[in-house]
Amino acid sequence: MTNPDPKPAPRPSTGNPIARSHAEWRGDQLFQVGVGERTHAIDGKSKTAPSPVEALLGAVGTCAASDVIDILAKQRTPAQKLEVDVMAMRRAEFPRRVEALEVTFTIEGAGIERPAAQRAIDLSIQRYCTVAASLAGDIDMSSVLVLNGERGEPVVQPMFSRSFRPAL
Repeated sequence: MTNPDPKPAPRPSTGNPIARSHAEWRGDQLFQVGVGERTHAIDGKSKTAPSPVEALLGAVGTCAASDVIDILAKQRTPAQKLEVDVMAMRRAEFPRRVEALEVTFTIEGAGIERPAAQRAIDLSIQRYCTVAASLAGDIDMSSVLVLNGERGEPVVQPMFSRSFRPAL
């Protein structure tokens, strides 16, 4: 995969808080995505790899689960096993955005009490999980088109919300 920045980026959670991703189209709706040597496939048709929405759900689940693992370990009740399942309810019409998420944490570990596990989940989703927080409706987004080597100016993109009405 060709990357505009050949040296791998530092982990976004340490040092500089800027996160980056790079994707290369591999034909049909298949993309190779990642930074440096850390890449994975995303398939817009869900045939050979997770779809973009499935990748988003996986990111929410693993982001939250990583926090839960850390919080339980700090409470001296480490998890021996943790699985996370994320189910999304999407709009029927375009854009078929996610309107609701249900995240199920299945945790096993000696000494873990339900209130402590629930508190770890709450802390993750409400305070620490970058991906969950990034689904908030107040994200500023812009796009930049580089066409045949010529870079255009950034264009502010209104994000979809209940009050957003797409231009016709």
